Amino acid sequence: MTTINCSHMSMKELPELERPYEKLEHFGPQVLSEAELLAIVFRTGARNVRVVELAQRLLALEKEEGLYGLYQYSLDELMSINGIGRVKAIQIKAVLELSKRISKHQNLLKHRINSPSSIASVYMEEMRYLKQEHFKIALLDTKNQIVSDRDITKGSINSSIVHPREVFKYAIKKSATAIIMLHNHPSGDPSPSKEDIQVTKRMIECGELIGIHILDHIIIGDGSYISLKERGII
Repeated sequence: MTTINCSHMSMKELPELERPYEKLEHFGPQVLSEAELLAIVFRTGARNVRVVELAQRLLALEKEEGLYGLYQYSLDELMSINGIGRVKAIQIKAVLELSKRISKHQNLLKHRINSPSSIASVYMEEMRYLKQEHFKIALLDTKNQIVSDRDITKGSINSSIVHPREVFKYAIKKSATAIIMLHNHPSGDPSPSKEDIQVTKRMIECGELIGIHILDHIIIGDGSYISLKERGII
């Protein structure tokens, strides 16, 4: 039996069912490798590099994490990679953002928010790779289901930046009965700072006055989280 070496063939030279487009069409997307799926997004390779090989090189930069490691790259960092220009960098960021939104939506459908781990699972992929601190709120109804969420601010979290007015204005507009606060630590360590605790206690006091409960403040790290409620801080 003759073995075909495809490593240096152009896309047109490959056997038809080895080409990513045709392979997906005949067998479905589940049989394609991550490099082949990226090749479909890219459409074209770079000078003297066919598109699948370019995708393989890109994924090899993060040997342990593969596609997931690309979340850590900014647009400029992607563009600095040989063979990845402006258009391909934008395509990568768009695909990664779509995957985050799909993951978040799937988690929203699966979970009623009944524990800190359930809320952390909804927002982990969205927030763990952010390079600045982002403070956001999840609004809950009487059944502890998320009805909406909103980014409040980004930058270092302290009481002068995170104002109760911005938090509760949106909660009142959406008729929320409870709020869970979330923010990320770009360092990857979710341990709460003194400012994190001060902001939390201030929000709890304000919420008690207007009848909207702060159920928890969850700090997202890189694959881990800390719940201030679980820690007994609130």
